[in-house]
Amino acid sequence: MSTRLSLPAKNISKDRLQAYALLLLGVVFLIMAWLLHPSTGEYPVGVLLLGLGMLLATVINPFRLVSASFLVTFLGIAVYLAFKHLIPGNQILSYYILAIGLALLGIALMARRGYVKAGAVTPGLLIIIVGILEYLLAAGLTPPTFLPFMLSLWLPGFGLFAVGFIYLTATFLKARRSKL
Repeated sequence: MSTRLSLPAKNISKDRLQAYALLLLGVVFLIMAWLLHPSTGEYPVGVLLLGLGMLLATVINPFRLVSASFLVTFLGIAVYLAFKHLIPGNQILSYYILAIGLALLGIALMARRGYVKAGAVTPGLLIIIVGILEYLLAAGLTPPTFLPFMLSLWLPGFGLFAVGFIYLTATFLKARRSKL
């Protein structure tokens, strides 16, 4: 016997499943960071894996996290290429701009499909955060442990766990409001 769920109940279950997937991915990356300790000079994959983890969770529920996952994934590719020294130092800004442009193109395509609503502010906020971080790095105003953290497995671990926890809390609050 099957039970029918209302549309809001289906959305809440997808939201919870996505939050649990983010939490699980965060724990997996934290365990990997704790056990493996890969060199950030050889494997500068922190930002890229954070983006890929969010992109993987987007498959579960494409209505949430799609714009952030595109931006972080494409910027993660640019960061990986820059810190792996696969692109010359004087072309890093060009690669960042290209990554942001490709991410915005992906977001526009997802908006056409209805996954991103008009007036989404996440892309703009993330680009401002990247700009602030780049300024602080260029000015030498970041702590010495900041860059190794951003390039290590600790970033996707903490980042995915934090996003999963925030989304799980929001899902429970949404379910509570729908019952009232």
